[in-house]
Amino acid sequence: MLKMKNKLHQVPRRHPWDVSPVEAREKQRELRKYWVGEDRIGKIRTVAGLDASFVLTESQSIAHTRNPWNVLREANRGIGCAVLFRYPEMDVLERAYAVLPLNFPYVPGLLSFREIPVLLEALRKLKTQPDLLFCDGHGYAHPRRFGLACHIGVLLNKPSIGCGKSLLIGTHGMLSAKAGTWTALIDEKAERETIGAVVRTRDGVNPIYVSQGHRVSLETAVELTLSVREGYRIPRPTRLADQFASEIKKKVLRNHSSEK
Repeated sequence: MLKMKNKLHQVPRRHPWDVSPVEAREKQRELRKYWVGEDRIGKIRTVAGLDASFVLTESQSIAHTRNPWNVLREANRGIGCAVLFRYPEMDVLERAYAVLPLNFPYVPGLLSFREIPVLLEALRKLKTQPDLLFCDGHGYAHPRRFGLACHIGVLLNKPSIGCGKSLLIGTHGMLSAKAGTWTALIDEKAERETIGAVVRTRDGVNPIYVSQGHRVSLETAVELTLSVREGYRIPRPTRLADQFASEIKKKVLRNHSSEK
């Protein structure tokens, strides 16, 4: 236990974000050694849903809106949103957002380097810091086992869970159509390692992909995610954070248009 405590307290709290993709991959591997995949949570009184959105606010932005992939690649502003809830009641307590210039390119597997700076800024604006983070993205279910949920959890030394809407890596077997069921997400190329869970959050709808962020076991990550699903496919924390991000994105575009 003492060894685990020392490991947690040695986590570097900051690192540069203006790095190359090669340096970013190396930073993921470096920070990965601080990752904890067991329950080190404590009492959960509040949780936060985190989501990031992107916008192109240049003169050619309208021409690119028809192609979402161009928007992602050529966006020049990141919008980070945090919605704080009382747990387990899931009443909204606070909302905060931040808008920052994007300095890192769109590179699959390195999205945390685009999203985390603005998400951290949004979290700083909350009056109460959450006990647990639900991230719209992957955690351990990542090629280098260090997705966004792991990255932000390690940096903040805070329990976190990744809730991905689409599959990034891995395969899985049959899944019951009944809400509340789940099956293991397996990396066949890594000795069939279990890297996450495929979770049915609503009867008959597409599953979501839950994985450990930091200081949470996979079983607990699934249990906590199911506890906040509220009958929707996307769990309440990330669903409301996504809605908030869409709201702020419209506001940013509106303000940009009015300034021309």
